[in-house]
Amino acid sequence: MSDPRLTELARQLPGLKLSTEPGDLEHHGRDWTRRWTPAPLAIAFPADIAEVQALVRWANEHEVAIVPSGGRTGLSGGAVAANGELVVSLDRMNKVLAFDLVDRTLTVQPGIALEAVHNAAKEHGLIYPVDFAARGSCQVGGNIATNAGGIRVIRYGNTRQWVMGLKVVTGSGELLDLNKGLIKNASGYDLRHLFIGSEGTLGIVVEATLALTSPPPATQVMLLAVPAMDALMKVFAEARHRLRLEAFEFFTDRALHHVLAHGAQAPFDETHPFYVVTEFDAADEKAEADALGFFELCMEEGWVVDGVISSSDAQAAALWRLREGITESLAKYKPYKNDVSVRISRVPAFMAEMQALLEEGYPDVDVVWFGHIGDGNLHINVLKPDGVEYATFVEQCEHVTTLLVETLERHEGSISAELGIGVVKKPWLGSVRSEAEIALMRGIKGVLDPKGLMNPGKLL
Repeated sequence: MSDPRLTELARQLPGLKLSTEPGDLEHHGRDWTRRWTPAPLAIAFPADIAEVQALVRWANEHEVAIVPSGGRTGLSGGAVAANGELVVSLDRMNKVLAFDLVDRTLTVQPGIALEAVHNAAKEHGLIYPVDFAARGSCQVGGNIATNAGGIRVIRYGNTRQWVMGLKVVTGSGELLDLNKGLIKNASGYDLRHLFIGSEGTLGIVVEATLALTSPPPATQVMLLAVPAMDALMKVFAEARHRLRLEAFEFFTDRALHHVLAHGAQAPFDETHPFYVVTEFDAADEKAEADALGFFELCMEEGWVVDGVISSSDAQAAALWRLREGITESLAKYKPYKNDVSVRISRVPAFMAEMQALLEEGYPDVDVVWFGHIGDGNLHINVLKPDGVEYATFVEQCEHVTTLLVETLERHEGSISAELGIGVVKKPWLGSVRSEAEIALMRGIKGVLDPKGLMNPGKLL
């Protein structure tokens, strides 16, 4: 606290919680990438919108960069503070502010955990359908800043579809109240959508009004063992034709290996190259019969060689753990990650090219991949071999990523499907966005963050 800028901040905001404790600097100065050494100036914990505004105005006055911080479960370096920035943690702004039964909306502060939003919606007999494995620790503000997707995009879409209103503090300290929960609002540019997916580079989300919906009918979960990659899309096409899908995910034998080593139970006696976990409506006898017919056809065609259908909530949770536990089981390896997407129709051709590229680029490396195959999003995790320097490992991975980007460009895909650009993918932004688009993005940032203090060095 000896820095005179912090002394002035404490004077201006005597009630602000501010920390320079080494443990806090370490904890709040990084995300799950673990590739950069945290070195923030301090960690601020505002309690309300007024404190956030005052923090941003102080930062402008003293030209201090700001890194907005949620649950820091991101995997692109978007929440890293390694260059003396002030981290603005939203941990204390974690409450449900309002529920409206008629509008079916929930208004929340940005620091609330996704799981807490799920629970709040459930109390009113509704659901907030955006969901993924980090639900217990990720925060809604971060979900909005990255337009988070997850396991149910195939039915419900990304976070963007569920944000009815936003309050944001811009990089210059202005408070904007965007859309105010309206369903129809044909009054010019919808600025709300500029902030959704902006990775904290335009401002800080300080309040969100989220749409809720009715719970789906009773569902079942099915785990399938698939013998070959070319069968995956055949299984998906048949599932989408016969079933009302909630989710359709796949993972490889290497992914299952790490999840089992992390404590999960093996689903089958034998190991298979690929697995699919799918959740679907099972509200009546017809739906259950359709599911059985789907499974029998896949077996007859040889697209599936084994399978199990959940018969209880506990079994469904155990089957989902095999997919949702992958990222946590790999965390100790600090894997190099690619998060890519192509149109669903191009998934088979892209996967074939990608598999060949990975085998050539990583001949002696453990590569774990899985994904939301129903929306064209694949996650590639490369584990560092023992005895290889981390910098050398990253350099090798970035070389392969450059080749992967070339493959993506041929298929008109994206280097970042749902994890954001952050720092990790910044070198390849030009493969997804044209020069004209990037120039416009810079122009937008210049208007909303004229001094360039909001999460500098990320995205652009």
